[in-house]
Amino acid sequence: MKKDVLFVCVHNSARSQMAEEYVKLLSNGEITAESAGFEPGVINPLVVEAMEEEGVDLSDKKTQSVFELFKKGHTYGAVITVCSDSEGGSCPIFPGMTHRLHMPFPDPSTLEGSHEEKLAKVREIRDEIKALMKDFVAWYKDPNKGRLNSIWNTADIKGRATSE
Repeated sequence: MKKDVLFVCVHNSARSQMAEEYVKLLSNGEITAESAGFEPGVINPLVVEAMEEEGVDLSDKKTQSVFELFKKGHTYGAVITVCSDSEGGSCPIFPGMTHRLHMPFPDPSTLEGSHEEKLAKVREIRDEIKALMKDFVAWYKDPNKGRLNSIWNTADIKGRATSE
């Protein structure tokens, strides 16, 4: 089963889940997306709360293992890792022939402070992910436009060459 994009982070509990949902939402379902992790856990409650503010319900969403998707034969046009640069060594790579991109975001599970302070930071991360996913969707629809043009045009995400 070929999908357009897989978002990967360590636990599949926050960043990859947000990126997956925004791509689906912002593309009106035109882009198929999944997310997975190396050590899947449970969805971060702060992420559930922050995404609910955007009208996205993650309360019943389950995390997935990168390895399980591989075993099931899933393939993707692109795999995008969203682990922070400090997690580089533990951020999983999806095996197989695919285009890999790295878009680092801070890990919400490492935030410190009161509930409101952590929620405020998760909102910032959410908004950064949303902005980049808007750019990704715009590029996907027309690879010659958008601020991601120079980054993404080396990808073969749609199953066709997008650059010479």
